[in-house]
Amino acid sequence: MNNPFTFRKAIIVNKVEETPNTHTYTLKCDGELKALPGQFNMLYVYGLGETPISLSNIPIFRGSHTLLEHTVRVVGAVTRAIISRLEIGSLIGIRGAYGNGWPLRDAEGKDVVIVGGGIGIAPLRPVIKYIEHCREKFGRINILFGARSPRDMPYKYELNNYNTISNTKLLLSSDTPAEVWAHYTGFVTDLIEYIDVNVKNSVAFVCGPEAMMRVAVKKLLNKGFKKEYVYISLERRMRCGIGVCGTCQFGHYFVCRDGPVFRYSDVEDYLWVEGI
Repeated sequence: MNNPFTFRKAIIVNKVEETPNTHTYTLKCDGELKALPGQFNMLYVYGLGETPISLSNIPIFRGSHTLLEHTVRVVGAVTRAIISRLEIGSLIGIRGAYGNGWPLRDAEGKDVVIVGGGIGIAPLRPVIKYIEHCREKFGRINILFGARSPRDMPYKYELNNYNTISNTKLLLSSDTPAEVWAHYTGFVTDLIEYIDVNVKNSVAFVCGPEAMMRVAVKKLLNKGFKKEYVYISLERRMRCGIGVCGTCQFGHYFVCRDGPVFRYSDVEDYLWVEGI
């Protein structure tokens, strides 16, 4: 019987410093590792422990091995060790992929609104890549991305490329004023007021801090979006990744197994309750 907690060995083949406390790693592991946009892997630092990290790009299978990207921000001991200790050539353990991803098949033929706050853009980045590769399957795309400041934005080197995707609009925001900043100053959720969408044929994908997602959901609903067409990705303390330990319980759901992507209409009774 296979042990679900067995890790694969992976080697770090590339490392990009997005911000001082956020790095993107390209991992190479033998064989094929399938994953959907929105799913996550458990990354294991040998001798220390593991942490759940969403995929930040679509996996690439090259016959004998798979290339994966994970964007890691320092939030605890394991993520701190990844960023401070691991370099190109370092080994890391990986298991997954786990959870439910973004419902891209259900979004085909519809306009898509993507709202990302801070590191919350990382699980949404594979959605953007997927839509770019299958552009004819989707309607208009609005990408709303904000961070505390311009220097806190990951993927600065590619953001302008999103505007070159056919029928796609990118809106950026910075919570705080900056000297060199040609975009909106304020919260990313404010940008929802400025998008032109057919709410009767649109879906919204939202990821970021829970407080930000609550505001985003409220504004999307006020704009006319249906609850069942608004999706959010939750970050909760996850340990096992397979719904066994119960650490990530959210109402009657387990985030690692039933999420991290949820339809808002399924979790609206829980999202507004502090402490769940």
